Amino acid sequence: MTFDYLVMAAYLLGIIGVGWWGKRRAASKSDFLVAGRRLGPLMYTGTMAAVVLGGASTIGGVRLGYTYGVSGATMVGAIGLGLLALSVFFSARIARLRVYTVAEMLSLRYGDAASVISGLVMWVYTLMLAVTSTIAYASVFDVLFDVPRWVAVVVGGTIVVGYSALGGMWSITLTDMVQFVVKSLGVLVLLLPIAVVKAGGFGAMADKLPHGYFSPTSIGGQTIFTFVLIYTFGMLIGQDIWQRVFTARSDRVASWGGTVAGVYCLAYALAGAFIGMATKTLYPNLADADQAFATIVKHVLPTGVRGLVLAAALSAMMSTASGALIASATVANNDIWARLRRRAVSGDGDHDHDEIGSNRLAIAVLGVVAMGIACVLGDVIAALTVAYNLLVGGLLVPILGGLVWWRGNLPGALTAMIAGGTTVITLMFTDGLLANEPIYYGLLASLVAYVGVSLATRPTEETVLETWRRRLAGEPAPATAAPELSAA
Repeated sequence: MTFDYLVMAAYLLGIIGVGWWGKRRAASKSDFLVAGRRLGPLMYTGTMAAVVLGGASTIGGVRLGYTYGVSGATMVGAIGLGLLALSVFFSARIARLRVYTVAEMLSLRYGDAASVISGLVMWVYTLMLAVTSTIAYASVFDVLFDVPRWVAVVVGGTIVVGYSALGGMWSITLTDMVQFVVKSLGVLVLLLPIAVVKAGGFGAMADKLPHGYFSPTSIGGQTIFTFVLIYTFGMLIGQDIWQRVFTARSDRVASWGGTVAGVYCLAYALAGAFIGMATKTLYPNLADADQAFATIVKHVLPTGVRGLVLAAALSAMMSTASGALIASATVANNDIWARLRRRAVSGDGDHDHDEIGSNRLAIAVLGVVAMGIACVLGDVIAALTVAYNLLVGGLLVPILGGLVWWRGNLPGALTAMIAGGTTVITLMFTDGLLANEPIYYGLLASLVAYVGVSLATRPTEETVLETWRRRLAGEPAPATAAPELSAA
């Protein structure tokens, strides 16, 4: 596999080079955190698809296909549906808010106190999302290079932290576009058809696979419902996703570009399931289903192609890892650390260079933390489930409620965050991390608390609501530090 290793090494060096080049464009806080809010439809679509389809979608999607068949596509399919819903119903309004974090949106809608708890919840979610992608690319290195887990984590993590800290969102956007192209070519164009042909085609797969592998519901109706609750709704409110929406040049770009990315996710979901099924046909007795992706790549692809497909897998994982890492750093620096040091951080004024430095430091520190957690945790699906349970259980109701129900207020939002988050955490301890009950009862507790407390207390002040309505309508548009430039 010497030539394959050279292909992968060349790819990784190229990613570092692209990240370094992106450093030149990060001249302000807006450039560093949201790519200057000037991405056009092509770049927006590619980077949005890259960030939502990471290690869990690639390694986890193939694992579920290996274990359950075509119904294993439902997890990644739920992500695609969530991105479609976000793009069609909410992204235009979100883009017009001109904020940097979800917590800032909640502060605008309910008042400043709403951002405290939401910032903490969002920080934990984004950090765990970075951990899942770190675990995923470590699993690939485990199979290919037979190195200890910590070595794989440190090597991959250092690359991700390096280019993310160099140029922030500009570096991540440019590398994501490269990764999107490589991932599409490697997984959809090369691995999918080769794996199915090696397995004998769909007819042979149907004969050899266990009963129910071609059923769209064999994974279980309750599991599918839980995937929709966690991942479809999670796409609507995640900081990592919203931060990409903030990069769009216009609300129209955010809407249409996200819709195309959502359709791409649905195709990727089916591809992962079919690759997993082909692997099950050829290697039915793997000790660990998480090794299904690396196993099929290692044993059925020709030299050179194998290196490209492995680079594609790393592309998927690094895209999500870098997006989650900058989201976690943005939340930590703007919503948590700024409060601790008792000064507001906003706009693109005199503090831009200081803000770039502090965000770079946050990326580096949180990258090390994510690598440390990844060395301890081993299950990518479990880690992702913990992240989305906390996000959806604690924040879905107050965020969507603020967007669609004017009567929701600060006491209702705070109570909903506390009730939903506490219920989810308690039930994950008592019923298990992968149990369905935490998200069911967490959402129910959050909804009851939000509606009940909002109706029982005074409405949000009209001045706050009026400011909120003006921002949703895009008025007034904040000044920018540099002229708006077009990015394809």
